[in-house]
Amino acid sequence: MILTIDIGNTNTVLGCWRENKLILTVRLHTNRDQTADEYCLLINGLLKNRGIAPGEVSGGILSSVVPELKKVMKDAMELMTGRSFLCVGAGLKTGLNIRMDNPAQLGADLVVDAVAALAKYKPPLVIFDMGTATTMSVIDETGAYLGGMIIPGLRVSVDALSARAAQLPYIHLGPPEKFIGSNTVDCMQAGAIYGSALMVDGLIARTAEELGQPVTAVATGGLMAVVHQFCRQDLHYDENLMLEGLYLLYKKNAKK
Repeated sequence: MILTIDIGNTNTVLGCWRENKLILTVRLHTNRDQTADEYCLLINGLLKNRGIAPGEVSGGILSSVVPELKKVMKDAMELMTGRSFLCVGAGLKTGLNIRMDNPAQLGADLVVDAVAALAKYKPPLVIFDMGTATTMSVIDETGAYLGGMIIPGLRVSVDALSARAAQLPYIHLGPPEKFIGSNTVDCMQAGAIYGSALMVDGLIARTAEELGQPVTAVATGGLMAVVHQFCRQDLHYDENLMLEGLYLLYKKNAKK
């Protein structure tokens, strides 16, 4: 069994793969203060609770947008499984043609999303990942990664609004009941969700205009689970895109 780990700023997601199939996902809060021993104990317990023994893991790969946790998690997995895990970064073969000013600046999460999307969908592509930040990646018809956008995340934006506006409460980001809100909470939810959906629709249209041809739009990330259903443009919502990309990279780089 192969273990894939996506370490995000807010959550860390684990995927267990057996015979090329994703059989289990586990989500936990990302804690920058935990040690390798603590992560080992936590993940070991979570997997055992779902019927997975550490001895079943024959290899793994991780991606992290939290630099200080990259080595911590790698050490934790070695303690738990006795295996050395691959890490997305310098030296890993991706097959991705990155045409940014400084390819080394491209985040590991964006690399993994792009690898997965190119394996599943026809370019040109625009890929949205809605988590702590909302990112947009653009891939041209040849499969080259051109660049994209980094946008303040939906949860971050709404929390900042509540913190800076004395009369606005902290809200749950669920599907709004209606487009035009009739009370403060409904207005905030409608603004957050519909505003994000309209932003995604607009960015898809503007990217197609910029490239001079239609694009395939792909979306992933925890908050996109709520937003994608309110988008009007054709959009492929792919919940496990990151885990699939990590698994592809593992197969490309693992020693036989």
